[in-house]
Amino acid sequence: MAERDRSDRLAGDYFDAAIDLLRQVRDAEGDRITEAGALLADAVAAGGRIFAFGAGHSSLPAQDTVYRAGGLAVMNLLSVPGVVGVDVRPATLGSALERVDGLAAAVLDSSPLRAGDVLVIISLSGRNPLPVEMAVNARALGIKVIGVTSVAYAQATRSRHASGSFLKDHCDLVLDNRIPLGDAELTLPGIDAPFAPASTVVTSAIMQAMVATAAGVLAERGIDPPLLRSGNVDGGHDWNASVMGAYADRIFYRQ
Repeated sequence: MAERDRSDRLAGDYFDAAIDLLRQVRDAEGDRITEAGALLADAVAAGGRIFAFGAGHSSLPAQDTVYRAGGLAVMNLLSVPGVVGVDVRPATLGSALERVDGLAAAVLDSSPLRAGDVLVIISLSGRNPLPVEMAVNARALGIKVIGVTSVAYAQATRSRHASGSFLKDHCDLVLDNRIPLGDAELTLPGIDAPFAPASTVVTSAIMQAMVATAAGVLAERGIDPPLLRSGNVDGGHDWNASVMGAYADRIFYRQ
């Protein structure tokens, strides 16, 4: 019965852990999230484009901002075949590609990114060559880089990049998602490994808070933010067609 009582509490324990992390991020990273939102607004106001990138599960918060009801139409996913998402077979290939030197340069050279754009790079550990080199090469091209990562990983692990540096060392702005080493919030007697990751919940919240801030900053400047509406409400498709038509030169998920 005692074991059943413990397992019955796990759902609540997970919610408590996630809420605690969200509060930590709100209180400690709020100013930087506001600054990140302003960077997105600057890009929109100046005619720039916005891209988001993450590898493996770190791609999920990036994808969550693209072609999203209530989100900015100009959010684009920087896709790297075999890396973005977990649909590659075998799944371990994606992890292996994150460690390939030189891949980031090839991706950027063939992407539509250009000087003045903003690239949000999401990497929980920030230790693999792909996100590190993505940030280095993007900044060399005049692209503003916002990194979303866990600083705890940089403090407790070694970089896999030849320079020994982490994603956080090569960004114009760093947002710490406060995820602890291992990305697992719960333990239970009888289960050998910690479980219940929260990085997707917290990082997605950071991304949406950043986009929300950008919309507010644009409105304060007298610019109508290019927001999408749900296609499942009356008039939503017509609204979205109008917005995407007006910003067609900055939207790449339609091509």
